Amino acid sequence: MRSELQSFPRVMGIVNINDDSFSGDGSLDVEKNLRQAVQMVKDGADIIDVGAESARTNREAIAEAEEVSRLLPFLEAFETACEEIEPRDELQMWPPRLSVNTWRSKVVEVALGTGRVHIINDIGGLVEDTNARLCCEFGASLLVMHTVGLPKEAHTQQQYDDVMQSLEEFFEDRIERARRVGLDADHLILDPGIDFAKQCADNLAIYRDLERLTRFDLPILLPISRKTVIGDVLGIEEPAKRDAGTIACLVRGLIARADIFRVHNVKAVADSVRVIAAIRGGTAMPA
Repeated sequence: MRSELQSFPRVMGIVNINDDSFSGDGSLDVEKNLRQAVQMVKDGADIIDVGAESARTNREAIAEAEEVSRLLPFLEAFETACEEIEPRDELQMWPPRLSVNTWRSKVVEVALGTGRVHIINDIGGLVEDTNARLCCEFGASLLVMHTVGLPKEAHTQQQYDDVMQSLEEFFEDRIERARRVGLDADHLILDPGIDFAKQCADNLAIYRDLERLTRFDLPILLPISRKTVIGDVLGIEEPAKRDAGTIACLVRGLIARADIFRVHNVKAVADSVRVIAAIRGGTAMPA
């Protein structure tokens, strides 16, 4: 999958099977979630990232059994729901890939056991190697997000002397941890974890110096959509009104050679990528 992810900027659409998403777009109605995912694919999504639990730290964690029960109906129906869709164009990765956003190893195991999931989006930062082992066992890719501490716990006071150095040291450790259990570079993706255990200045520094992560020669996912840092800069409290700032982050990410952009408004981002690609003569990436 590595070559597919790095051959052209990929758009990851966000589907929240919960009723407390920070962006207000989540739903417990699986049919509604499927319609949303299908529309994202039609709009150009290469990957659908589905999560059953909000990462918001001011919400109680749900039980593993509840997370699984929310996910399974979607995972089992997604491929069939996409059967009659045609690719948007020759640039779209086809068929679209399915990613599960979770950190609990039991949920990971069940999700991968369906045979329908291509990527595990580990928002827990791979604190131990179980999720890497499972991805290796099932032939899936692992997306490792930088964070500090446990998910669902606030880390708003975290401070860094050099946030990019902290990211580099973190990824050095996690890449080695994954490789020790047999997960090779073709199945690893890095996520700098915008807004997770970071202040506004930290997030801006990551966008500014993102090229430093290209030293790992691995796909980089940039979570740009409606982030708090955008609201901080623009003074916009409502996440759904931050799409213009999201496009600004997209442009910066393309310049910095990020590979995957995780977003709510797939059409706006996919359209933007294709216009930039046309201007550059067929590629949205730096020459």
